[in-house]
Amino acid sequence: MQRFYKLLQIALIAVPLLAMRQDKPLKVIFFGDSITQAGVGPTGYITQMTETLKAKGQSGQYELSGAGIGGNKIYDLYLRLEDDVLSKKPDVVFIYVGINDVWHKTSHGTGTDADKYVKFYDALIKKMKAQNIRVIICTPTVIGERNDNSNAQDGDLNYYSKLIRDIAAKNSVELCDLRKYFGDYLLKNNPENKEKGVLTSDRVHLTDEGNKFLAERMMEALLKK
Repeated sequence: MQRFYKLLQIALIAVPLLAMRQDKPLKVIFFGDSITQAGVGPTGYITQMTETLKAKGQSGQYELSGAGIGGNKIYDLYLRLEDDVLSKKPDVVFIYVGINDVWHKTSHGTGTDADKYVKFYDALIKKMKAQNIRVIICTPTVIGERNDNSNAQDGDLNYYSKLIRDIAAKNSVELCDLRKYFGDYLLKNNPENKEKGVLTSDRVHLTDEGNKFLAERMMEALLKK
């Protein structure tokens, strides 16, 4: 009987503590480049996601924040992982990087070779999983919106997207396949095969509609069970 009362006391203490933990909002960090940096702007995708959660009465369940810096590549994310992500103790992290790793090969004469891209990506995931963070990784979107694979970097973007799909499978993390989502959307909504002006303003950075579309895809990934 004494043992029963002791277990009851433990249960009475544990239940309120568990309730407190459940009431704490899930901390979500979006880790990336200038697209994510702009995501916290007035019409950015992170702002739109926050507003959607508020409209659904779920704002208390999630705390969304951006950790994007313009021009960043995969190794930049690795170098600032501790300060900008791990120190914040997030529950969920979206990794969305790769545009500059591809784009800067031609625009700046830099970029990231495929083998180094994979190694840095694997290292990022390993460090996050060691802290029990739910990791969601994203394929890069577009550098040009033509829907017939005639954009200059389409070949590289398709290849790096395949690498990310393989990384997701190898590391048992979730995938948000933005490259596919954007491609499917542009096939239907870019009949004139324009280089920009549908989801992007300059072939890369998002219009309000682009941010809306991205917010919807990110939200689907976040709420996926």
